[in-house]
Amino acid sequence: MAAARRLKRVAVTQPGFLTLKPNKAPSDLVSSRRKRVSKNKKKNWNKHSDINDVQDFLDDVRHQERTTGGLLSEKSDDSLFFVDLGQPEKPEPKVTEPVDEKGRKRKTHRPLRIDLILQHDSIIPPPKDVLAYQQPNAKKLRRIAQKAEHLAAKGVVPRRQKRLLNRQPIDKTVKNTATEANNNPDRAYYDIWGKEEKDPAGPCHPQQMSKKNVKRPQALYEKPSVLPAVEVIAPGGSYNPDFFSHQALLQEAHEVEVKRQKQEDKIQRQVAVNHADKATQETVLHEQVEGLVEDENDQQEAVPNEDDEDTVLAAIAVAAKKSEKQRKRERAEKVKEQRRLAGKHKTQQHQQLFQLRSIKTSIKQQELDTKANVVKRKAKQEAQKALPRRLGKLKFQAQDMEVQLSDELAGSLRRLKPEGSVLKDRFKSLQKRNLIEPRERIKFKRGLKVKYTEKRAFKEIT
Repeated sequence: MAAARRLKRVAVTQPGFLTLKPNKAPSDLVSSRRKRVSKNKKKNWNKHSDINDVQDFLDDVRHQERTTGGLLSEKSDDSLFFVDLGQPEKPEPKVTEPVDEKGRKRKTHRPLRIDLILQHDSIIPPPKDVLAYQQPNAKKLRRIAQKAEHLAAKGVVPRRQKRLLNRQPIDKTVKNTATEANNNPDRAYYDIWGKEEKDPAGPCHPQQMSKKNVKRPQALYEKPSVLPAVEVIAPGGSYNPDFFSHQALLQEAHEVEVKRQKQEDKIQRQVAVNHADKATQETVLHEQVEGLVEDENDQQEAVPNEDDEDTVLAAIAVAAKKSEKQRKRERAEKVKEQRRLAGKHKTQQHQQLFQLRSIKTSIKQQELDTKANVVKRKAKQEAQKALPRRLGKLKFQAQDMEVQLSDELAGSLRRLKPEGSVLKDRFKSLQKRNLIEPRERIKFKRGLKVKYTEKRAFKEIT
């Protein structure tokens, strides 16, 4: 880029350089005097750098390239001048105005002014669009084509081409059977109420016209739970219940509360702190001085023991290489042990012949146990159908039982106090029947802490 600018500056200094701007001479486009300013600091680059002459020169060069297609100094005389020969002898033929069908003159079509403004007035051709010549995945397609040519040279047919060759040719000579018209009196009679079924592959019933029903999964026909939509409360929950039924309901509520209390006590025991394990001043002091004072026991352990040395020497002696006699004895003992185990196994097999009755009894007992386990498993599966399943992250929490104590019974509908909520009851019922997953309301959590400041006016009051 710098070399091109330098060449253009040299071209301007030549005596034959022409400019299209009459108010500026060619010598004005190149600065003759150079300012001497320290360029060591960055702040002086834009402050003391005068590039107006360079910008004017480049504007003039671009203007010449845009209007004439290049520099005027490089143009030939024939392209810049022409010979005026005067008025031609024969006048130019007048352009006939267009006439419509009725002989009336029509206005000539002239382009709009806005279209003339938007036209491209530069002689420089637009740059070549490289993206227009690019092909997506060109390298991959070229590699695939080269591989196909290589396989074709070896005589290998691609799988797709092989499938096309193996297709059965269509016999175009056979014509399709024409469908008879409905108003043909000679057409065969068909009983729509008869038991005979029409061939679905016939000409009147093509395979494309017959719609097939989509097979729905079997799980759509099964309910997610066997529980009813509305559960009827026990007789003890009535406004005027029987004494025994009310006591049974109270006992059930009492068992639920006892179970909940045991669970809370278990959690409290797990997180409780044992005060006996708390550190005292003596234990803290002992931990601080541990390792600083040597005990007598440690000194005794540091003294080597003679018994330990004897044990080490004995172990080294045992690990010495065995003799051939010892190896033969060990091999004979190993063979003898194998024979003994084989004889014991054979004797057990002979004894099992006399235990067939007890074996049959044990097999029958195993079958009975298996059947009992199957019955228990099925009963457990049926019982689990009535329980809520784990559908999400949280478990189902049953709502509190709506029970009135003995002294709270009203005895009449007028004095009855309503308990619970119908909306909450329906919501819990949907969760219990596995229709929606149990959820908890998201609590608002402030991201940043609130900062309190006392203003000057508040300090003056207080």
